[in-house]
Amino acid sequence: MMRAIFNGVVIAETPRTKRVEGNDYFPPDSLKREYFTDSPTKSLCPWKGVARYYSVSVDGVTSPDAAWYYPHPSPLARRIKNHVAFWNGVTIEGTREKKPTAQSR
Repeated sequence: MMRAIFNGVVIAETPRTKRVEGNDYFPPDSLKREYFTDSPTKSLCPWKGVARYYSVSVDGVTSPDAAWYYPHPSPLARRIKNHVAFWNGVTIEGTREKKPTAQSR
């Protein structure tokens, strides 16, 4: 199980993330939304597209722009559409579970 932790609290949890450029991207439904607020910040990645940001707040401690996602990624990055990656004080812990194979289904 993979977990994103900020200020001692799990803010996202999922069995599998999508790993791109050394970052674990968490599926949108894995976020505990009460800890996230939209940010006006945007940035541009030459191959992924325009990133949007969330600020993360837990127990009165806020990390501005600590999470980012691509709502409209380029075709090359479509597999991470709306998935969220973290930095700026958020730690990632855990082990990604393997995808089920045809034999294990």
